[in-house]
Amino acid sequence: MANRVPGAAIQTTEERTLKRILIVDDEVDITDAIDVGLTRHGFIVDAYNDPIAALDHFKSKKNVSYDIVLLDIRMPKMSGFELCKEMMKVDGQPSYCFMTAFDVYRSEFKKIFPGAIVKAFLKKPMSATQLVQRIDEVTNRAN
Repeated sequence: MANRVPGAAIQTTEERTLKRILIVDDEVDITDAIDVGLTRHGFIVDAYNDPIAALDHFKSKKNVSYDIVLLDIRMPKMSGFELCKEMMKVDGQPSYCFMTAFDVYRSEFKKIFPGAIVKAFLKKPMSATQLVQRIDEVTNRAN
């Protein structure tokens, strides 16, 4: 299971205005589909299938800031909620959104993050167009 961190070392002026998204989901087919769909819509995407590797990347990132972090809720080694909690210690700026194929876990989230505002819970599966619309909604609210 390879982790992908696509994108050129030197960004063009156009790329600097694009939204950068980090996706963490243990299912390779999910990250591949989201990566392709969002890249086709002009997003810069970094995708990880291992939450520990994603956290290591997130902690070590230099000159990279994410507009949105999309996290699967149920993953081995570390849940999306736990991963979010660790990532927020490093950088609270991105909008953190959760993806799940199961029922929405709003009450569980509120127990873990009593004062936090969740930007979105996204129900899988969804089309790339639906995901882009939700991302635009979330980022427009954040700005």
